Amino acid sequence: MREEVLRSLLLVDADPGERRIVSATASRAGWSVVSAADPETAAGLLQGPHGREVRASLLSSWDSESGPGLIAAMRKVRPDLPVIVLADGGSIDLAVDAMRAGASDFLAKPVAPERLLEALSAHRDRRRASGELAPLSEKLAPDLALEELVGAAPDFRAALAVAAKAARNRLPILIIGEPGTGKETFARAIHAASLRAKGPMIQVDCKAVAANIIDSTLFGHVAGAFPGAFSEKVGAIVQADGGTLLLDEIGELPPETQQRLDRVLATGEVRPVGCNGSNSVDVRVIATSSRPLPDGFDGNLAERIGATSVVIPALRDRASDIPTLARHLLGRIAEHRGLKPLSIGNDALAVLMRYGWPGNVRQLAGVLFRAALQCEGSSLTADHFPHIAIQSRFSGRRSDHLPDITKASADAAMGGPQLTLYRPDGHIRSIEELEADIIRLAIGHYRGRMTEVARRLGIGRSTLYRKLGELGIDTAA
Repeated sequence: MREEVLRSLLLVDADPGERRIVSATASRAGWSVVSAADPETAAGLLQGPHGREVRASLLSSWDSESGPGLIAAMRKVRPDLPVIVLADGGSIDLAVDAMRAGASDFLAKPVAPERLLEALSAHRDRRRASGELAPLSEKLAPDLALEELVGAAPDFRAALAVAAKAARNRLPILIIGEPGTGKETFARAIHAASLRAKGPMIQVDCKAVAANIIDSTLFGHVAGAFPGAFSEKVGAIVQADGGTLLLDEIGELPPETQQRLDRVLATGEVRPVGCNGSNSVDVRVIATSSRPLPDGFDGNLAERIGATSVVIPALRDRASDIPTLARHLLGRIAEHRGLKPLSIGNDALAVLMRYGWPGNVRQLAGVLFRAALQCEGSSLTADHFPHIAIQSRFSGRRSDHLPDITKASADAAMGGPQLTLYRPDGHIRSIEELEADIIRLAIGHYRGRMTEVARRLGIGRSTLYRKLGELGIDTAA
């Protein structure tokens, strides 16, 4: 209990304004903030009588000249202290320098309060994952178009086909998938492929916004609507007019807010809190959820947003995609300054394929990023993933281990395209089955670039998408 109460965050080299903002944010999760302006003061605080109460350190701005020395000074006193770096302007390139200098994690400035709290939560526990399994907070690659999303597993291609068709209309969409599967990536790709691509895309994390202000956040409010409402606020729905509203974890909305949102979607009219009038809006809602909507969720809203559902499979359920996905992510990572192109050996891929990936694609990207930082050669090997190898070998949890992945299936996935001509009973498979396999293999080989897949197969894109439906690859459409 004492450890939960006495939990301090060491904030290094922050101006008074930022110190107040970080302190207010961290205090919501039970943190107290102590500050230091230089390495000597930071080391002194860590060595002081309350130094053991410091559970994490936050460097508010990264300087390539003084930063490494600052981290080294803190590591000398507390070798296991998590050090989180804020990278100015959201530059991943600056974060590369910080990670190489020993930082545990990085966040892009300006940092959203929920992202800061997530990072602190991930690094505060001494029993947290270590080594390459330690989580990273920021995205490591730019947004991708639908045709650039990588994966050849049937369930993933079915989800992608539904998303591609849904992008062409204005109906709400519900994207369901475990954390880290790529729900936000899918949502942004759908928006980019839609007729609303030139309009705004406004994102609201329903889980991160307090219940007492979520209505104001979504619908807006007029001055004097409630205590503290000193001025008018434009809600996210109006901001998204002509574009897309992305609601992360919509299942966390309070029941009254669910009903108000359903009325907005039904009528196209939004009424700010405290206002007698309403505004007409033309907005497309894309909602995400880590699990199916709960039983108590508003039935009308559930029916409205769930009419088109995209279900993204967990990475452990499409382990055959890991080799292609890993190579694709390494290519993206190599685009950052200070990182070089890397290949990955079959021994490393075998280790990655046998791990259960509870954090899904996001975790895989973080693991590969850390490995790329540490790699001195030109290729990643199994030695770059020691913690994953241990987890895969000795953990009995289904979420961490895939006992049904055999050496033969791993070798087949790593060795490139494979086509089975015969059925188990010895008869030749049908032309439709073979054609479906060829299309799946082509999609995986060309990393989901549908224009290239169609060109290589000698057909048009419209013909390709038609075949996806005819051959059962688009099983959910």
